[in-house]
Amino acid sequence: MTTDPYLYLEDVTGTGALDWARERNAESLAELTEAERYTKTRAALLDALDTDDRIPYVRMRGEYLYNFWRDAEHPKGIWRRTTLAEYRGAAPDWEVLIDVDALAEAEGENWVWGGATVRRPADDRCLVELSRGGADATVVREFDLRTREFLLDGFVLPEAKHRIGWIDAETVYLGTDFGPGSLTDSGYPRIMKRWRRGTPLAEASTVFEGEQTDVAVSAVHDPTPGFERDLIVRRVDFFTAHRHLVLDGELVELELPGDAVVSLHREWLLVHPRSDWGEYPTGSLLAIRLSDFLSGAREFTVLFAPDAHSSLEDFSATRDFLLLTVLTDVRPELRLLRPSDGWRAEPLAAEFADLGSADIVGTDSLHGNDYLVDVCGYTTPSTLWRGTVGAAPEPVKSAPRLFDAAGAEITQYFATSPDGTRIPYTVVRPANADGRTLLTGYGGFEISLTPNYSGIIGRGWLAEGGTYVVANLRGGGEYGPAWHTGAKGAHRHRVYEDFAAVAGDLVARGITTTGQLGIQGGSNGGLLMGVMLTRYPELFGAIVCQVPLLDMRRYHLLLAGASWMAEYGDPEDPEQWAWLADYSPYQNLAADAEYPPIFVLTSTRDDRVHPGHARKFVARLREYGHDVRYYENIEGGHGGAADNAQSATKWALVFEFLDRTLERGQNSAR
Repeated sequence: MTTDPYLYLEDVTGTGALDWARERNAESLAELTEAERYTKTRAALLDALDTDDRIPYVRMRGEYLYNFWRDAEHPKGIWRRTTLAEYRGAAPDWEVLIDVDALAEAEGENWVWGGATVRRPADDRCLVELSRGGADATVVREFDLRTREFLLDGFVLPEAKHRIGWIDAETVYLGTDFGPGSLTDSGYPRIMKRWRRGTPLAEASTVFEGEQTDVAVSAVHDPTPGFERDLIVRRVDFFTAHRHLVLDGELVELELPGDAVVSLHREWLLVHPRSDWGEYPTGSLLAIRLSDFLSGAREFTVLFAPDAHSSLEDFSATRDFLLLTVLTDVRPELRLLRPSDGWRAEPLAAEFADLGSADIVGTDSLHGNDYLVDVCGYTTPSTLWRGTVGAAPEPVKSAPRLFDAAGAEITQYFATSPDGTRIPYTVVRPANADGRTLLTGYGGFEISLTPNYSGIIGRGWLAEGGTYVVANLRGGGEYGPAWHTGAKGAHRHRVYEDFAAVAGDLVARGITTTGQLGIQGGSNGGLLMGVMLTRYPELFGAIVCQVPLLDMRRYHLLLAGASWMAEYGDPEDPEQWAWLADYSPYQNLAADAEYPPIFVLTSTRDDRVHPGHARKFVARLREYGHDVRYYENIEGGHGGAADNAQSATKWALVFEFLDRTLERGQNSAR
């Protein structure tokens, strides 16, 4: 194999690699920030991100609603809580628990909030995670919610990719870097232990050990009163897991499909098969009493059965009910299931019919039947509804309108991929559309792209006359697990053919032209952008490629890459490398090709998708003399930005790049 001259750029914090990145940043910033337009765009985006009129989304934990909030005064954010009665009001009285800005200043660390796990059902303490610069790796500290102080004698862990969760007030399950051999090839915990307060970490007792080639192992304690139990999960690959219940001190493996989504709720075992399982089809939702299953019964009740147009997007539980989100041609429907009434299904509430998008964003399965639903559309700001099963829901919060969408048209179309599959996509066209079009897609890991109200896209693109398009490619979950599995591994090419088909359809319909069509994607969507550059360069006027995978020869050796081999394939296997090599963007770059301008963005602190992918790709493009720009944010992790100011900068650079590279001209087709 030919030696890669740019391997040195894989040394994340190496002097040579960082010097290279700084030089590229300086070049891009000098070009893209010189115009007054960039300054105005960045200010408008930051204003949208920092506005105090945003909805403070919450998690329900007992008597309190918890929220993490960033604004201009608190760029790193504050973690706070309030009561439902206060939250219903226009100006809730928030109790600030942790001020991340103050903590970072006091400790001289660039802390980024990583989340908090409240101990249930006592709701008295939590495990707080903080990262340096937004990485996946975090430090852990125990926090007392009554005194609002970190516990000096609490559970404390140094930076690593931890898996930690409460068992009781004195004990946690922990997977972390215990030393050589304790992590998988993907960099996640291979060993789960029980760690008791006040004891050395070295004395924690081992509960389970996975294999070096696994993705990770984890353990969770279910604290539901009357249904307390422990579940150990060995994740063999990204989509396959073995699950064990701890019964009388022994591990009992649940005889379920490895690729199924499995959930325990009170007395019920819920199974969502991702492939056909006997008489039960791919994408269905099944229920059986756990006690019956453990006694040998296998007669499940079918709670949901998919069809050619509908799939189960998600399900969640209140204390006594299940709530389902069903997509029909990418349009949501919320359903309520009543276990005590023969699992009868009905619409959750009339208020949630015919919506652009509806997401169940909160339940508390321990304490009651309350739920929170977020409703929005591409041009309709979010409204947060609170409901209790059996009563009419009420709107409790509304987001501000961040851009003028008057006269905008939203239309769903279908493009035909080369194998005849119909690919849905949605076009959002403002009244002042000038033909410039930004097309985005993802197509991987069974992730669905549904309508979303974005102040970034609205202010930075739609309000400036740009048309926005979202493609629902195979590889996603819009039509259930089969929509995803049909584009894995050797069939990955279907994702790229789908996206190219949508691009061609946009031009054929007169919505845009090739010179006016820009595309954008991140992570797996960044890989999509790289393939579009190398395989279909003639279809696009400009490409934005963010935190991308690009070197599919080495992706499994870089950071978390080994965990994605179930999605893409194993480069060490000659048969699988053959299909990977066919599209791997880094290996398919050509000096004599004609490529559209491309802007590649990543983060030094991205410890999920290695920044070396982006660095090497850009270095090779520069070597070949192609039109490429690069920006590497030092912070931000896989999200590419650690705070609102960094997000505003990143997106202002993107919009400035698109404005400079895409052709402009009124397009009359509507």
